[in-house]
Amino acid sequence: MRQSEGRNPQVSAAIIDSQSVKTSEGGEERGIDVHKQTLRRKRHIVVDTLGLLLLVVVHSAGVQDGVGGCQTLQALFARIKRNLHNRWCRLKLIWADCAYVSIVEKVHKQFGWTLEIVRRPDGIKGFKILPRRWVVERTFGWLGRYRRLSRDYEHTVLSSEAMTYIASVRRMLKLAAT
Repeated sequence: MRQSEGRNPQVSAAIIDSQSVKTSEGGEERGIDVHKQTLRRKRHIVVDTLGLLLLVVVHSAGVQDGVGGCQTLQALFARIKRNLHNRWCRLKLIWADCAYVSIVEKVHKQFGWTLEIVRRPDGIKGFKILPRRWVVERTFGWLGRYRRLSRDYEHTVLSSEAMTYIASVRRMLKLAAT
């Protein structure tokens, strides 16, 4: 998909964010989201600059974004870089929102990536398109079109992650067909 858009197949920048989703009864790793006060799971996703899914990690909504973001970036590191001194990995920059400000130094020290926080302009309330961050929000919108992802019906977090990957693959296949 990236090559058909005239891009290098390996990403050099990515965007991370989380989404809390209501769960059905039962299942593993469910928790209370402090902002929504309901039993939920949280999906952390990492996307490239085109909005294509690189990685998804599902866990309890009780896990704070900084901790969940570290777990997600650790999984991404294990998948694509594997070693702090890997010069062949093109990924250097990751954009995130203010929920990840606590892990900026840890990400740089542990993974060698720059975690840049995209802040909301002062004095502006309500909806505002933020540079780079809209890409991950658009991906959440695309994923939300799939009924199986509008609510987390899965019993295990692995099944939930698999359903997210399936929805992402289906979207890429539709894009490739056009």
